[in-house]
Amino acid sequence: MYFAALLARTEDGWEASDTELDDVETLSDLADLAREASPDEDTVLVLIEQEDVWFGVVRVDGEEDPRIYVSDAAAAARSSYGEILLTDELLGREPGADGDDLDALDLDGTEDGESDDEEEDADVDGGGGAAAAGSGEAVPHGPVGDAEVLDDLGVSEKELRSMSGDAVGEIAEALGVSDVLETVR
Repeated sequence: MYFAALLARTEDGWEASDTELDDVETLSDLADLAREASPDEDTVLVLIEQEDVWFGVVRVDGEEDPRIYVSDAAAAARSSYGEILLTDELLGREPGADGDDLDALDLDGTEDGESDDEEEDADVDGGGGAAAAGSGEAVPHGPVGDAEVLDDLGVSEKELRSMSGDAVGEIAEALGVSDVLETVR
C-alpha cells in the first residue's frame, strides 16, 4: 500500500493534496506534477511512503532540479514508484547505464531470446548477489540522496535518517502541518 501527497508552501501556509502517481513514469513527470501544485514557484514536497518499508521526499523549488531523499534504496528499487526516484545520478551511476541495458532486455520473447535467459539463469544460480534491474550494479541498502533536503524547513539530516514507520506523518508533524496532511490521508 502506497501513500503519496503533495505539500505546497504558499503565502497562506502549507496546502496538501493527495496525488495519483499512476501516470507518472519519470522524475521529470513527478517534478512537473509538483510544479503544477504551486503556480507561484514556491516549495513543493512530494512525500511517498510504502507502508513501513521505505519513504521518499522529493523537493521542487521553482524551476530548480528536484532534490531527492530515499530512506532505503534497495526496498524502493522493488517498487514502481521507488524506481521513479532512483535515478542514475542519485545512485552514483553513469547516466544512461540502465537505459542501454533495458533496450537489450528480452521483454516479449522476440529479441535475442535464449542466450540472454541463459546468462540471467547463470547469474541467479551463481549467487551473484542483488543487482538493480539490468544495471549489473547493486542498489545500496539504506538511504540515498540529499538528507539535508528538509534542513531549512526544520527537519535535520539526523532526524530524517532516523525516521521509520509513519515517516510521512513525522515529517508533517515536524513541519507543523499534520492537520493539513490528515485531510488528504
